[in-house]
Amino acid sequence: MQKIEFAKSAQSTIGVEWEIALVDREDADLCSVAEDVLDQLKKDAGLSHEDEHPTVKPELLMNTVEVVTGVHKTVASAAEELRTNVRMLNDVAGDHGVDLYCAGSHPFAAPTLQPVTDKDRYAKLIDRTQWWGRQMVIYGVHVHVGLDSRDKALPITDGLINYQPHFQALSASSPYWGGEDTGYASQRSLMFQQLPAAGIPFHFNSWSEYEAHIADMLHTGVIDDVSEIRWDVRPVPRFGTVEMRICDGLSSLDDIAAITALTQCLVHDMSMSIEAGYKIPIMPAWFRVENKWRAARYGLDAIIILNAQGDEMLVTDHLRAEVKRLAPVAEQLGCSEELQGIIRLIETGAEYQRQRKVFAASGGDFKAVVRDNVARMKSV
Repeated sequence: MQKIEFAKSAQSTIGVEWEIALVDREDADLCSVAEDVLDQLKKDAGLSHEDEHPTVKPELLMNTVEVVTGVHKTVASAAEELRTNVRMLNDVAGDHGVDLYCAGSHPFAAPTLQPVTDKDRYAKLIDRTQWWGRQMVIYGVHVHVGLDSRDKALPITDGLINYQPHFQALSASSPYWGGEDTGYASQRSLMFQQLPAAGIPFHFNSWSEYEAHIADMLHTGVIDDVSEIRWDVRPVPRFGTVEMRICDGLSSLDDIAAITALTQCLVHDMSMSIEAGYKIPIMPAWFRVENKWRAARYGLDAIIILNAQGDEMLVTDHLRAEVKRLAPVAEQLGCSEELQGIIRLIETGAEYQRQRKVFAASGGDFKAVVRDNVARMKSV
């Protein structure tokens, strides 16, 4: 049996990861200069080439960097750290003739032409996954929430998957792929799940059952390390967190703060429910799959399945009800203003809707879509 220790973590603390693409200022295409940008950031911080930058990391593709926060108690402080580091990144990127861009995908870049970062783990991934692996020109936002007990990790993973369509609809920002409108709000979510150990997590009845699953994956060579599991929601034992990985990339820090607040409130509410002796509801497996597809296809217009009984509701109506229900939790956590950002996001529209409006208004110019996104990244 593969024994997996779950680190100690303060309940409901948070950390955020923001995957960001680098695009050429002239032609708005992806630009593979992440290594140069990272080297300058390290030099500015007094680090060597071999050192790891504390807040900006390399990713699978050489056109991508990831900005990460430390551990925070409040959404506001996490957002402020992101703001500081993205502004720093913006300054350095400008020195290399590139701008920052973040959505679930780039609207016109050729996926298979993007160079991969020179790391053994990435080379192995591409070698194994071939065509699918070379399609992974995708960007997301991940939110970690601390758990004070390992026993909460798997029930809360199930619980967050119940909200997969909500997060997917709110963040959907990848309607275009390789210069074509896919007809979906989120192409990224359906593309990403083609990788081994990605997609919707399995349900586990106990931690030992989860450990047995990990042991089987290691034994059969599906993964070399537990960190290579890329489920939409996953326990992260080394941090003592549950990680919500559902969301497409977002260019608005206010939207990221709203998503983070919703995640933190849901996890805290579930944690308190578990402590009070309640069980987190488990959706039938095919309901979970169907909900993900509906949100990827229809975004904020998705009618989602709410429970094991098959009751349905427009996702935005349920989100409004959930924001109201979670208001006392948000007040307790100090993120009331950020949670209300969910309502603002619903009313102003998601990124996929904005992209299509910009595309239509520009007479069908994908570069205009990118530059509209870049303008928001510059205003962080």
